[in-house]
Amino acid sequence: MNKLKVCVYTICKNESKFIERWLNSIKDADYICVLDTGSADDTVDKLKKSDAIWDVKKFDNFRFDIARNESLKLIPNDTDVCICMDIDEVLLPGWRNELEKVWNKDTTRLRYIYNWSLDEFDKPKVSFYQDKIHAYKGYTWINPVHEILKYSGENEIYAQSDNIIINHYPDKEKSRSSYLPLLELSVKENPENDRNVHYLGREYMYYKMWDKSIDMLKKHLQLNSAVWKDERCASMRFIARCYDNLGNFEESQKWLLKAIDEAPHLRDPLVEMAILYYKKNDWDNVIKYGLKALEIPINYKTYINEVFSFDETLDDLLSLAYFNKHDKESAICHAKKALEINPNNSRIKNNLIIMQSSNY
Repeated sequence: MNKLKVCVYTICKNESKFIERWLNSIKDADYICVLDTGSADDTVDKLKKSDAIWDVKKFDNFRFDIARNESLKLIPNDTDVCICMDIDEVLLPGWRNELEKVWNKDTTRLRYIYNWSLDEFDKPKVSFYQDKIHAYKGYTWINPVHEILKYSGENEIYAQSDNIIINHYPDKEKSRSSYLPLLELSVKENPENDRNVHYLGREYMYYKMWDKSIDMLKKHLQLNSAVWKDERCASMRFIARCYDNLGNFEESQKWLLKAIDEAPHLRDPLVEMAILYYKKNDWDNVIKYGLKALEIPINYKTYINEVFSFDETLDDLLSLAYFNKHDKESAICHAKKALEINPNNSRIKNNLIIMQSSNY
């Protein structure tokens, strides 16, 4: 018999094509609560036919924290554990039994595996720990976008499980255009919030606003609260990318060296350095930094690692570098390793054929 009362809750808008899959993945929950924020499709009609507790609330000036706090109001009072997950996500089977095992009477929050990006074979490409499973009492959402949970109690006690897994299958047709103004609002409301400043700098980079991105990411690094080395490293890498796009190799190189020093336990800055030198046909440095990156075997899940750090990219770069250095044996070796990681990469297949038939 289950000892916990578990509620899965969410906010949604125009999620008709995903909602049945989402409901099926969480059918073992005691309660399901959904706040629709103004769907124009048949999302609400499908909710009416389900066992979910639902409501509709439209917002004149939408922000994620306010909407999620409204969704919390739908949750029944006898709930022990709340799971916040979006409708483009899927909770993998076995989650309920695992939750019953790892959650104890003192637990207030739980970290679990979040597969943010998967390939066409459902193999995770980007994974990290997420923590949106929480106790019913003591939590509210803050920040207009990239919202996080804030605990009002005295002792926040975490549990952790690698056997509770949520997969993310984003709707590629949906716009994220609202993120930038909401992030700008977040930083305006709280300019000392290092997390929001970092995210805003990253968002400027996504929009190719290179100078704005550099300024904001440098601001992040200057904040006294910006002490998390993984995120500081990411800001440095993003600054380097911006300078690279501005055609400033020296500054890009300088900031990648800073990123490597900041977080020597991460592959990401080493791979980006190898990529930077690849663009310059500097094969010795591609090999130098590529081999250093391969010395780091662990894909830490404390931060969002880059896809290219653990896919076939490294071995592909090394195979090309060695081939240009006339080291045929090493080139073939790394091309084969790249194909072991991604057997469907036709370019690398063709490269291997060329390497094997060359007279080096």
